[in-house]
Amino acid sequence: MTTNEQAHEQHRVDDVVHQIGQRLDRTTAEYNDAHHELRNVLKNYSENTSVNWFEVDDRIETSAELQQQRALVSRLTENQNIIQDQLATYRELQKSPYFGRIDIQDPDETKPESLYIGTASFVDDDENFLVYDWRAPISSIYYNGVLGQVAYDTPAGRQQTDLLKKRQFLIQDGQIQSMFDTNETVGDEMLQHVLGEQNDTTMQNIVATIQREQNDIIRDVHSDLLVVQGVAGSGKTSAILQRIAFLLYHSRRDLEADQIVLFSPNRLFSHYISDVLPSLGERNMRQVTLAEFLTQRFQGLNVQTQFDRYESDQQHPVNQAVRNFQESAAMMTAVADYCTHQTATDLKFTDIRFKGRVFFGHQEIQDIYDSFPTTFPAAERFLKTKNALEKRLRQRIAEEAKADWVRDTIDQLSDEDYHNLLGSKHLGQFEQLDDEIDFLARQIVRRRLRQVDDAIYNGYFLDVYSQYTAFLKQCPLPENVTTDQWQAIIDRYQHDIEFHKLALTDAAPLLYMRDLLIGGGQNHQMQHLFVDEMQDYSIAQLVYLQHAFPRAKLTLLGDSEQALFKAVESPEDLLKNLGVALHAKKSRLITLRRSYRSTLPITTFAKALLPDGDKIEAFNRDGDLPKVVIRYDTASAFKALAHELRSELATNGTVAILTKNTAEAKYVYQELHMDFDLTRLTDTDRTLPTGVVVLPIYLAKGLEFDSVIAYNVSAENYPDQQFTGTLYTIASRAMHHLTLLSIGPVSPLIASEKIPQSDLRIEHELSN
Repeated sequence: MTTNEQAHEQHRVDDVVHQIGQRLDRTTAEYNDAHHELRNVLKNYSENTSVNWFEVDDRIETSAELQQQRALVSRLTENQNIIQDQLATYRELQKSPYFGRIDIQDPDETKPESLYIGTASFVDDDENFLVYDWRAPISSIYYNGVLGQVAYDTPAGRQQTDLLKKRQFLIQDGQIQSMFDTNETVGDEMLQHVLGEQNDTTMQNIVATIQREQNDIIRDVHSDLLVVQGVAGSGKTSAILQRIAFLLYHSRRDLEADQIVLFSPNRLFSHYISDVLPSLGERNMRQVTLAEFLTQRFQGLNVQTQFDRYESDQQHPVNQAVRNFQESAAMMTAVADYCTHQTATDLKFTDIRFKGRVFFGHQEIQDIYDSFPTTFPAAERFLKTKNALEKRLRQRIAEEAKADWVRDTIDQLSDEDYHNLLGSKHLGQFEQLDDEIDFLARQIVRRRLRQVDDAIYNGYFLDVYSQYTAFLKQCPLPENVTTDQWQAIIDRYQHDIEFHKLALTDAAPLLYMRDLLIGGGQNHQMQHLFVDEMQDYSIAQLVYLQHAFPRAKLTLLGDSEQALFKAVESPEDLLKNLGVALHAKKSRLITLRRSYRSTLPITTFAKALLPDGDKIEAFNRDGDLPKVVIRYDTASAFKALAHELRSELATNGTVAILTKNTAEAKYVYQELHMDFDLTRLTDTDRTLPTGVVVLPIYLAKGLEFDSVIAYNVSAENYPDQQFTGTLYTIASRAMHHLTLLSIGPVSPLIASEKIPQSDLRIEHELSN
């Protein structure tokens, strides 16, 4: 690259930054005006709330005025937020207006055209594009095209053009740090710079370094089931977040951020990715963990989390055949078949009681249910039963409203209680006083019987927990599960329910049964469902999530090699099983095999742990060899650990001590917290601090750290192939440095002949 070319490009950067600065000044003035107007309206709104609410005429007039002002406040607030978002975008563009340039020549044009690609579009006052949004159709050429004839999709159809040049920039604070031409998506020079930086407490957007295979994920708008299998550090989570940003851009008229939900592995991860979409000018989608989702749906029950079960599985043997069936599509099919064939007498109806007495008996409820045609689905018959009970409740309310105690209650009401009970909607609506009194009487009785109304509305007259027991007792079993083994599952379930607990394996089929029998449980607003670390979900759970979000397209991403909670499954088998279970019409599998997170020596070591690790492609970024520190007693091990910590903290912002489980994390913290400023993270934590953090490996899913120290990778702690996924996940969290501490002989997985000792720095201490 010549000096003149760089000077020319810097001149353009200066010009664009200057125009962005002018726009920023104008937009700041607009924001100040909008903020001032909103503040005045809010002040006026506040003053108007202190009026006489006990004069009917004043109350009606004031309500109308307040509704108008409320609408005005909402409109002004939205306008202020829009301008605020524009300001944030301009400030980011001012620092780095773009990162790429493509020169193209269309077939019907005589001159080539230079287009600059950035995180957001920017047009000058004459509506000329100075920067194109990375999500624009034309920008796909930057990511997918190589020099020569290329094609790209537009709303008007597929277009052809000739790509003459692809140039990449690294611009910081308005100054070009480096620039180079390439025929690749992103040249190694830029990747080396970005990947070599220190880790932050939140993930950064990767639009400047998107690779071609990641771009395929981002711009897929056709698949209703997109499965992304990516090795650790392949950028799959980043690509998925860019995919969300692209979908919001591509379908702006039809899609809102609130119509996208992401299932995160834990709250730490939710915080870690929280800045990506805002940095692209988009609102964050909804995020929830599986534990939060299940807890919300099973209010009053303590539902076992994935982490609880992981800890429990290490203490107690697991019958894998039984668990595999419980978590299979066959289990969910059995639930659906069971619900289809239930008669009124099969259902476990219960009494609706009020103040200890039966208000609606279970036999009366069963008779109502039985009166509706058996051709109706169970949920529809249940809804009609609820409506019939509501009608009978209204009749009971009308009868009770005539009772003397009701009239006495009305006579004792204060003016304020009287007006509140009547409600603004009914003020002045009754021509006769008797009609108004009758209305108040029904209101009083309705409030008294709210407990009954709630029981009807929520369907509490069907005991779904006993119903699930009945299902389990007649559930058809696979050949490899015996009746005695299944009876143990039933006994455990009944014991847990008695103590308001629920095993994770029962959650999906129980929820599915409840929804099919009584209705509800479905969100028809969601258009896209994303599941991260999908290898930790069972087929049954995914079947239920599809049921819960029936209109949503599914994007599932994970790494089968990082399966901590179940056996590894090949991506191809996984897609086949999911496609059948989820009845996907347009399914697609995209596999990412190149790892970018870690240095070459760390990735080389991590992939050697795996049976098929040779399929992983390591990005060529230099770094130190992973270090294995072996000590033969706990005291010397912690002395060595303290030494490694001090060494790593001297050059790294974040050092993570990763343990096998929570008990180990607690022990390490207790031993070190007097000498180091460190934080022990749990599944209730929402933020990721800098410095030294101690956490079990399952909480580190999806995260990355400058330096990782694996605690006690001994043969006793990691004895066999069962822990391959755990060790691989630990090693692949490290970006720049990896240390493995063993108390006693090291795990045979690390000492394996598959891992050349030349790939490790081994610090060995002989036993005393």
